[in-house]
Amino acid sequence: MDARPAPDNKTIASLIPELDALAAEAMAEWQVPAITLAVVQDGETTLLRAWGQRDVEAALPATPETQFTICSITKTFTATALALLVDEGRLDWTKPVGDYIPEFRLHDPVATERVTVRDLLCHHSGLPRHDWIWIPADLSPTEMMLALRHLEPARDIRTDFQYNNLAYNAAGIVAERISGLSYQEFIRTRLTDRLNMPVSFSAEEYAAAENAAVPYLVERGDVRSRSKFFPIATLAAGAITTSIASMANWMKFLLAEGEFEGRRLLSAKLIHEMQAPRVYESSPEFDEFGHGHYGLGFRSTTYRGERVVGHTGGWLGWSTQMRLVPGRNLGIAVFTNTGGNSICPILINRICDHLAGKEPVPWLDRLRDLHRKAVTQQQSDEAAKPAARKPDTRPSHDLADFCGAYQHPAYGRVVITLDGEALHWAWRGTKSKLAHRNYDSFQLPYVFGDLNPDDLVITFTTDRDGNIAGLSAKLEPQVSDIVFTRAAAGPCMDGAFRAACAGNYIRGDATHVVAVDAEGQLTLKIPFQPLYQLRPYQEATFTIFRLDGYRTEFRRGPSGAIEELVYHQPNGTFVARRAEA
Repeated sequence: MDARPAPDNKTIASLIPELDALAAEAMAEWQVPAITLAVVQDGETTLLRAWGQRDVEAALPATPETQFTICSITKTFTATALALLVDEGRLDWTKPVGDYIPEFRLHDPVATERVTVRDLLCHHSGLPRHDWIWIPADLSPTEMMLALRHLEPARDIRTDFQYNNLAYNAAGIVAERISGLSYQEFIRTRLTDRLNMPVSFSAEEYAAAENAAVPYLVERGDVRSRSKFFPIATLAAGAITTSIASMANWMKFLLAEGEFEGRRLLSAKLIHEMQAPRVYESSPEFDEFGHGHYGLGFRSTTYRGERVVGHTGGWLGWSTQMRLVPGRNLGIAVFTNTGGNSICPILINRICDHLAGKEPVPWLDRLRDLHRKAVTQQQSDEAAKPAARKPDTRPSHDLADFCGAYQHPAYGRVVITLDGEALHWAWRGTKSKLAHRNYDSFQLPYVFGDLNPDDLVITFTTDRDGNIAGLSAKLEPQVSDIVFTRAAAGPCMDGAFRAACAGNYIRGDATHVVAVDAEGQLTLKIPFQPLYQLRPYQEATFTIFRLDGYRTEFRRGPSGAIEELVYHQPNGTFVARRAEA
């Protein structure tokens, strides 16, 4: 689209023909089936527009009432819900999260004591995303919150902006604990019902909706296909589904600084506090924008010299954006049913240019050019993948030796199996064949159209004795590899075997006593040393609890009876023989 002088008529109606043409071009470029748009100004909805089809296969048109998942625009609702509690004196968001959720823990005990509700809302907790905790959607909000204590931080608290959906999950639980309502009930009864905004949160509600957009995926910038609806498990971070017509009411409420249809729901002071720039986020990609900051649920920057606030949203099959221009009492929102496209800023920027009476910036040309370069680069990256592997290497063990279960206290349980000549990975509902990469590293495939840690490399590790002891994977790029420890398996897990191990073993002139405790676990008593607890490790081997690197192995003799207690220690291997009865 060529730049041309701004029209004399600065009403939104005069721009509609150009918006229609712009939407059509952008939809063709990014293969987006449907767009919906709302513009509000001076307390009125001045434009509701829908283009394309909410369901291509059924040839159903999109309308302003079509339901879209708004993704992270949800964060503006969560922050506002907590602001309601602040307004009532029931919440002080400058106090530690633990004051409201006693069981809340972070990996760092100092951060646990210091992190506040406000830190959660402005992404200042020290935690990076750790999105693969919530993406499989198999954990409850409480389970995801309890997982935080096992997640490595990437920064100290309040030192850097790090976007975090799990922090918003915890913020949603704060609202539940104070209000006594579920997050969904609180949002509805205290906000959206009062704003005449029908909203939903779950896959079941989405499936029951009569006018819901179907999400679509575009494979690597080329082929579009219908997608499943993937729920967002962190409800308070991104799960709201609503229409662009309803979103117009949300923007009216925010632009009126907490009022709607003559009724005040929230103090203007708290609206200002949420939207104020608090944490530096990023430098601008284009000269028209200022530096980006994050407030409490709202991003803020400038566009062509004017202050703007709002939020974007993106997920599999969805791309959304809401922008407010407080100085013009203007709000614009755009929803699309394909992820990863640039349509939202193209339309929003064009409307801002028009209503400000400024010469339009050729955003379609710019972003279309960047999109095509990105697709070309992606193809080049794909071609380079085989070169990253070291050729002619072999695993250190037989493939069967890698099979078993591996556990992490937050990321869950990985099961590796052997099917024919290949290893297979199963993890929290995902299943994939593993391709050998090099040495003891294997790689998951790229699986289009499903939740999967695409192209993830996993590396198996061994203990001091050469046994496969764990696997590691870069499930969170900002911290060290996530390490899954091999789960205990074999005879050590059998109560009868443990009972057979009990007895006295002689080393030198010392008697080492192995017994079974009340819980069926083994204990070890060595003269002049404390009583040790033995924990199942693998096969006939046990770890010595709280002695890192120390293990005991029970070996059978020719008769099949346990005859030796073998100590595997950092300084060597030592044998104690069973005392004769």
